[in-house]
Amino acid sequence: MSDASLTVLFEHPLNEKMRTWLRIEFLLQQLHSQRTLSETASALTFFRTVADLLDVLERGEVRTELLKELERQQQKLLQWAEVPGVDMSRVNQLRSQLKARASSLMSAPRMGQALREDRLISLVRQRLSIPGGCCSFDLPTLHIWMHVAQYERDDDVAAWLETLEPLHQALSMVLELVRQAGAFRNQISLNGFFQDNAEGADLLRLKIDLDYQLYPQISGHKTRYAIRFLPLDSENGMVPERLNFELACC
Repeated sequence: MSDASLTVLFEHPLNEKMRTWLRIEFLLQQLHSQRTLSETASALTFFRTVADLLDVLERGEVRTELLKELERQQQKLLQWAEVPGVDMSRVNQLRSQLKARASSLMSAPRMGQALREDRLISLVRQRLSIPGGCCSFDLPTLHIWMHVAQYERDDDVAAWLETLEPLHQALSMVLELVRQAGAFRNQISLNGFFQDNAEGADLLRLKIDLDYQLYPQISGHKTRYAIRFLPLDSENGMVPERLNFELACC
């Protein structure tokens, strides 16, 4: 996504936990942007995103990992509280929010369970893997649902998204704190290559000037990473010998 200074922000996870969190965040953002279902095409896009989210949630211990991270962030705030001159009101506010997110997440039903058990979502999900399998004769339930009043569909979508709020709020706060933990610094790659250590980091964030029309190909893990910059135009694009970019290791 571009900002006002015409740079493009790229993010890359350095472990599987962060990879899963970024994918969930990406899918939740899509669901919230797709929530007005006025046509079958937009509805199928929404249901495909729901299906993708349920697949991701079924693969790992998302709740457990998030609860651990919420606790870890609380411990970090306790350390900040010992720093002279720190804004204690802000520290206490964040600690209170972290505790509230953890409590809500802990008491919530199994992640995505309400969506798995919803009859309409289940019917559509079963047909999504079949090419053209969501025609009106395949899914008459969806067909009639698309003809009810818009406010009724809006209410259904709002109810579905509400079941994801404990996850959404906890994840949003965790990722916000992780991103804020690393400051952007100016870096230079030589001949399109850059590498460095990433001890204890979870996430890399890069800002590249849009004019270069380059993207990073990143390989790495929690201790070390390497970045190779590649042109969008693979045939005619050029990579500067010395490329200035911004990097945050979070």
